[in-house]
Amino acid sequence: MTGGIWTKLSSDNEVPRSSQTLAVLGNNAYIYGGELRPREPVDSTVYSIQLSPSNFFQRPWKRHISNPCTASLNKEPSAIAPSLSPQPRVGAASTALNGKIYIFSGRGGTAMAPIEEHGSFWEFTPSTQTWAELKVANPKHPYPTGRSYHALTNNGSETIYLHAGCPTKGRLGDLWSFNIHTRTWKELLPAPAPERGGTSIAYSQGKIFRMNGFDGNKEQGGAIDVFDMATNAWSTISYSPDGVSGPSSRSVSCLLALSIAGRPSLITMFGERDPSSLGHQGAGKMLADVWVFDIGSEVWRKVLVEGERPEGRGWFDAGVVADSEGASVVVHGGLAESNERLGDVWRLDFAI
Repeated sequence: MTGGIWTKLSSDNEVPRSSQTLAVLGNNAYIYGGELRPREPVDSTVYSIQLSPSNFFQRPWKRHISNPCTASLNKEPSAIAPSLSPQPRVGAASTALNGKIYIFSGRGGTAMAPIEEHGSFWEFTPSTQTWAELKVANPKHPYPTGRSYHALTNNGSETIYLHAGCPTKGRLGDLWSFNIHTRTWKELLPAPAPERGGTSIAYSQGKIFRMNGFDGNKEQGGAIDVFDMATNAWSTISYSPDGVSGPSSRSVSCLLALSIAGRPSLITMFGERDPSSLGHQGAGKMLADVWVFDIGSEVWRKVLVEGERPEGRGWFDAGVVADSEGASVVVHGGLAESNERLGDVWRLDFAI
């Protein structure tokens, strides 16, 4: 049995949004992009919220304002708006690697079309508070097209993985790897059908795990698809998505890799079930559950939570915080079932 304790780190509505990205580096979570109203991207400001593991449970996150010239403390989040930055976007994806944050594509502009940047990433360096466009080494080589509601993960050293999402029309099921040193893309084997948006991937022990998503007709569930780098092949772990022995089908949720009680595990939580008839402009049924998947035993366990907890949501983002207390999960924002954009921040610690 796995228990969990939620701690509300911030209930302020300073940075409410959905379809944003969140990445954790060291003692900070960085929030970028998203929307307050459907199909209207917020600006390209990066907000950082400082973490202090040594006394995490004694106070909420410290908030501070800093820019490339000055740094001072007050009650506001740190708003970083450098002169060179990506255009505003929603439905982008991010991943943190080697002290930097990498963001790929999303939707924006007057037509709210996929942002086509010809395989480039936007690279944000918190230590210098600067953006750089990381372009491919050879634009004549194949690269993934612009898209939204796709998924990113990385191997912890030099490779970022990109999967699925929504291009101009339809949905994708492709899988790509990108080497940040050589700036080259490699197309890998596509994932098992159906193609989808709002899916989630995580990297652990040389494998990519994929689950959930929306295929245009229904939410996906009941399967974890696994790509093994060593064999260059996909396999599928099936389970019953009944909400009892395994998580129910959903999209726009999350999938995170971390160690729980020394065992490699995956976390999925929240997300949308039964989408709104208004599509992206409305909210469907939002879930509030949390599940742990033990990679070794291939068994799901629902996390039992006591006390205060976040309301159900989709279109949020989450990350893993690793500190002296062990690994935990941080969640920010998203879309509530009331169709309200949320700005709260929560931390989930596990009790085994």
